[in-house]
Amino acid sequence: MKAVQFSQTGGPDVLEVVDIDRPEPAAGQVRIRVVASAYNAADGGMRGGFLPIPIELPHVPGYDVSGSIDAVGPDVTDLAVGDAVIAFLPMERDGGAAEFVLAPAEAVVAAPTSVPLADAAALPSVALTAWQALFDDGRLESGQRALIVGAGGVVGKYAVQLARRAGIHVTATASPRSIDGVRAAGADRIVDHTTSDVLASLDGKVDVLLNFAPIDPDLFESYVAAVADGGAVVSTTAFMATPGDEERSVRAATVFVRRDRERLAELVGLVDEGALTVEVTRRIPLDELPALHAEAAESGIAGKVIVLP
Repeated sequence: MKAVQFSQTGGPDVLEVVDIDRPEPAAGQVRIRVVASAYNAADGGMRGGFLPIPIELPHVPGYDVSGSIDAVGPDVTDLAVGDAVIAFLPMERDGGAAEFVLAPAEAVVAAPTSVPLADAAALPSVALTAWQALFDDGRLESGQRALIVGAGGVVGKYAVQLARRAGIHVTATASPRSIDGVRAAGADRIVDHTTSDVLASLDGKVDVLLNFAPIDPDLFESYVAAVADGGAVVSTTAFMATPGDEERSVRAATVFVRRDRERLAELVGLVDEGALTVEVTRRIPLDELPALHAEAAESGIAGKVIVLP
């Protein structure tokens, strides 16, 4: 089968389009005929060797995937050949930048029916990250207030949608490029961080500050003043410390996305209810994935890109 693979960590040039054997599912696994995988920034970090994830080399990237089940291993009873599915795959194992991929059955859920199957690859890890930041690590509840920094990114827009649905008042920071998208996601208030002082623009303290963007550490530290006593600061930027304030009992939490089959199925349900919008900004063929990694290393990637084998 055709796949994109790297045998050593390094720059985008370590990626190769190769022909490798089609894998066979073991007990508890299914094989997925890939319709699409999604590019995530962590793919670049694992390829570059600067994320502490013990990948097995050679490695196929693409841990978010959609497709149809092509084969079922022993002991799998709740999935069948032909099922349309999505999965958040174990990040250390081969991913979906290939024609076929193996997945643990506990990572697989039925795909949403209201969006194209290929586009559904854009959902799993980013939507789970948003949920876990808001409710598992942030512990937000209806009636509370959140400040979402980096709301214009893919995770940020999922977080805005989920927070508003849960009855949380959302103040979001965004740049002019992303303001319309953040407004469409449902933010109550938007601060253009390129022209306004974020702290001066707030109309009171928030219960939780959520950060979904690379940010200057000193600026991030200053934003903690926006959090009420006993609140929380939650961040997905694992490469830098998340600040808190022990004197005011403001706790700090860094999100490392976790697989959660039940929650992923719930998020699929929200998509089919029309309560959650799946964002796809670009679709590229598998052969162009090395070039996408190069683009991300050079200038970053805006929006969500899916890869079609």
